[in-house]
Amino acid sequence: MSGELQEVSAMEKAAVDSSSHRIARPLKTLIPITFLVLVPLVVCLAFVLLHSIQVRTVAMAVYPEGSLNAELVKQYREVLGRDGLDLRLVPSAGALESVARLRDPKSGISAALIPDGITTEKDSPELVSLGTLFYQPFWVFSRDHLLQKHKQLRGLRISIGPEGSSSRALALEILGRGGIIDRKSATLFSFPPSESVQKLIHGEIDVAILLDGWESPAVQQLLKAKDVNLESISRAEAFAALYPYLNKLVLPAGVVDPAEPRPATDTLLIASKSSLVIRKDLPPTIQYLLLEAAVEIHSTPGMFRTSDEFPAPESIDLPLSTYAREFYKTGTPFLHRHLPLWLALLVEQPVVWIIPLVVVLFPLFRLAPPIYDWFERRRVYKLYAELKRLEDEMLLAGSGGVRLDYIERLDQLEDRANHLSVPSPFRPLVYGLRLHIDMVRQRSEKTVSQPQPRRHHRSVGSNN
Repeated sequence: MSGELQEVSAMEKAAVDSSSHRIARPLKTLIPITFLVLVPLVVCLAFVLLHSIQVRTVAMAVYPEGSLNAELVKQYREVLGRDGLDLRLVPSAGALESVARLRDPKSGISAALIPDGITTEKDSPELVSLGTLFYQPFWVFSRDHLLQKHKQLRGLRISIGPEGSSSRALALEILGRGGIIDRKSATLFSFPPSESVQKLIHGEIDVAILLDGWESPAVQQLLKAKDVNLESISRAEAFAALYPYLNKLVLPAGVVDPAEPRPATDTLLIASKSSLVIRKDLPPTIQYLLLEAAVEIHSTPGMFRTSDEFPAPESIDLPLSTYAREFYKTGTPFLHRHLPLWLALLVEQPVVWIIPLVVVLFPLFRLAPPIYDWFERRRVYKLYAELKRLEDEMLLAGSGGVRLDYIERLDQLEDRANHLSVPSPFRPLVYGLRLHIDMVRQRSEKTVSQPQPRRHHRSVGSNN
């Protein structure tokens, strides 16, 4: 009997060793695997760090001097600079050219102020909006109220803005369609805002059309210039009905100069809204910084706007960015508010999380089955070890020394084996243990001086 248990003990040791080897083999392969994974990880992290440094410089389109855009983007650069973001200003003729550059990933431009009516989601699926910022009215300035006298600008010298500008595109579309500009007889010029102002003041052109905000230096200069008048768009409501992105505005009489007054009467205007447009792939951290800057710059009250009216979560031509929607609902997320710019940019890169996770989980997946196997076998082999110690004690006691307490300890060991719950693949080990307990019992009962009645073994129900 002792030989059998010794054989079982040897089998136990071999099984444990086998499980240990099964665990050790993945551990041996873990070192080269970890090395092979860590090398690409370091390379990827270096790339991500380099990318995050590059992302800290963002390019934004800037329009010609004299426009409100030229003033606003400088404010954006100042505000974003306080957060460690370098805003690089790239000259552009206007919104049409800026949209074309935004759609081209190789252009490097990631943001621009674009009036509504220039593009659509279908035409520019790569672009999203961070919200509307301010009104951009059509300002039609002329000498001697030409539009009121003639109802149509015929045979005149008209500056409608440079090629690629929003003022030129929308002037031809809207004012041309409305019959305000006679394209056949008029001479159209492509002067930028500052040049249009000077030429109109000096009588070198008859009309200057601008699409810009109230605070625009060019607009303010013409509103105060002598012999230059602001034309009223008589069919403003009709234009607003025909073009969903247009709005009817009223410039109150005397708002420029109450004493004169300028303008002499209320002036009807049609206006588009300017949106902060970006590429979809702009990192969330940069989007939040742009939105925070927009709040600081555009939330104050002014002409045609009330306090906190802008920026507004409006998606007129382009869909609102997912992060912009979150921002308007709950503000900037906690991590983006408190992490430095470089760390926020690094954390939001998926590769920073995915690769370390793979490095950790891959070895665990390989180690899990042998560890589980070793754990379940060890539960059975612990009882085998107790049985072996008990048999050794009985052998040392000799044939005349087997006491009743040995039998009681065997009963307790058998009871524990009967109640040992293991998964199906390991049940043969439990049945083998119970068989060997019974063999030891038979031998011990033969040597006990006072024979004990054979106890009934409880049947073990199905486990698990």
